[in-house]
Amino acid sequence: MAGTGKAHLRDDSVLRVEDLVVEFPVGRTGLKVNAVSGISFDVRRGETLGIVGESGCGKSTTGRAIMQLPRPTSGQILFEGADLNALDQNEMRRLRTKIQMIFQDPISSLNPRRSVLDIVSEPLNIWKVGTKAEREEKAKAVLEEVGIDPAVAAGRRAHQFSGGQCQRISIARSLVLSPSLIICDEPVSALDVSVQAQVLNLLEDLKRDRELTLIFIAHDLAVVKSISDRVVVMYLGKMCEVVEPGALFDRPAHPYSKVLIDSIPVADPTVEIAGVDVQGEPPSPVLPPSGCRFNPRCPHAQDRCRTEEPELREVAPGHFVACHFPLHGGEAPVSVRV
Repeated sequence: MAGTGKAHLRDDSVLRVEDLVVEFPVGRTGLKVNAVSGISFDVRRGETLGIVGESGCGKSTTGRAIMQLPRPTSGQILFEGADLNALDQNEMRRLRTKIQMIFQDPISSLNPRRSVLDIVSEPLNIWKVGTKAEREEKAKAVLEEVGIDPAVAAGRRAHQFSGGQCQRISIARSLVLSPSLIICDEPVSALDVSVQAQVLNLLEDLKRDRELTLIFIAHDLAVVKSISDRVVVMYLGKMCEVVEPGALFDRPAHPYSKVLIDSIPVADPTVEIAGVDVQGEPPSPVLPPSGCRFNPRCPHAQDRCRTEEPELREVAPGHFVACHFPLHGGEAPVSVRV
């Protein structure tokens, strides 16, 4: 699965990430968690990039690294021409007004002691945007934009709202400074299915009306397919595939991508469920396998996969895969495990 390479990068991007590495120490052992290991991707203005993969693959760490929370171990992150890794604390603080984040747990991300109006107004108060009355009016306007009635909600606390309403409040807070890029870290995974659809539709409307650029992080491929213009599939800190969502579902080129798609439940008891062609558990990110990181679980792995790390290469127009033996567009994988 996983590899490096920059063949998929484009020139006209608003965000460009190159060779991003994020590592965390493991106590005093001298070991480190390889959370993100040399990935590169870009996002064009007005585009939605979906990042998908199983828990622990590094997708949320990637989003936080863009925000410099924490600062990456190495690599380059260019946003509107500025290298975020080279900015000092004050410069990064100012630039964060243009990059905002929506977190996975909507209730925990809101201060339980503050009113909804205070929560949404706080970014405006910190930056002293206009007068106090103007800040409150702007906060109320943004709340109304996301479907929360400010006349009812302004004085209430987060615990008085449902999860979906709290996520709308979180979205309002992220919008109040008029950012150009929003990182959505699994914003609907904690919500009921019907509420998920409402929040996704809201994000699509806001993206269109405000001309936003989105990075949408999720483990649910169906959600990613519905909202993304381009998808990055990650596994154990590496990238396996970069492609448009329709092509990913129709013709996945990487064995791991196919495993993810085959794992999607089908809401039809008459449909025969095929077995998922994968073995074992994900390796430890502390001691990842050599070569392709998916090779211990891949049914098509050969000796080359265990020693040589694959690079992303184009197997079809706009379809990039990091695999020595992709399922289509390259050398055919063998049918038996070596």
